Amino acid sequence: MIRTLRTLSLAGIALVWMGCSSGSAPQTGTAAETTASNESNAPVAMPSLYDQDFRIKTLDGRDFDIKTLKGKRLLLVNTASECGFTPQYKQLQELYATYGGKGFEIVGFPANNFGGQEPGSNEEIASFCEKNYGVTFPMMEKISVKGDDIHPIYQWLTEEDRNGVKDFGVKWNFQKYLIDEEGHWVDGFLSNKSPLSDEIMAFAQGQAAQH
Repeated sequence: MIRTLRTLSLAGIALVWMGCSSGSAPQTGTAAETTASNESNAPVAMPSLYDQDFRIKTLDGRDFDIKTLKGKRLLLVNTASECGFTPQYKQLQELYATYGGKGFEIVGFPANNFGGQEPGSNEEIASFCEKNYGVTFPMMEKISVKGDDIHPIYQWLTEEDRNGVKDFGVKWNFQKYLIDEEGHWVDGFLSNKSPLSDEIMAFAQGQAAQH
């Protein structure tokens, strides 16, 4: 009997030793815990301008669906007709004449939020842009780009909680936002940044914006 017990004990020790030396790490955690861990390491999708149903009208009253611009690089700019930066219309049009239709689009948003410098009606704004600067890039109806009545597009452009990148509220007329082909917020520039700056020119050509 003693010999039998001793044999069983030795067999048990051998089994334990084999299990420990097999090279297999002990399994810990449930399948749900493992899945949750993998999900926590998954990349977070960037918010896109096209996630929302942003619709607006053009200066001539036509419906415009911003989603039709997906696949293009965008420069969005709030404009005014009586501002010290108004001559930037000429540079914007030059940029558009060179790169518009080549995966690049400019969209203007007239706004009267700063110094009452865009007092005209949509019709007057359209006439001013065509007569003085020959603007051919899309111009939207007059909206608000700040304050309680801010347009939803500009809420997205100016708030990190919405665009996932940066808080960048509009400080004055002709502030500029760059959006990539998938609708992701890329960069923003204050009014004094020329539309023909190296950074914006590079972006229009599909190159990385350089600072």
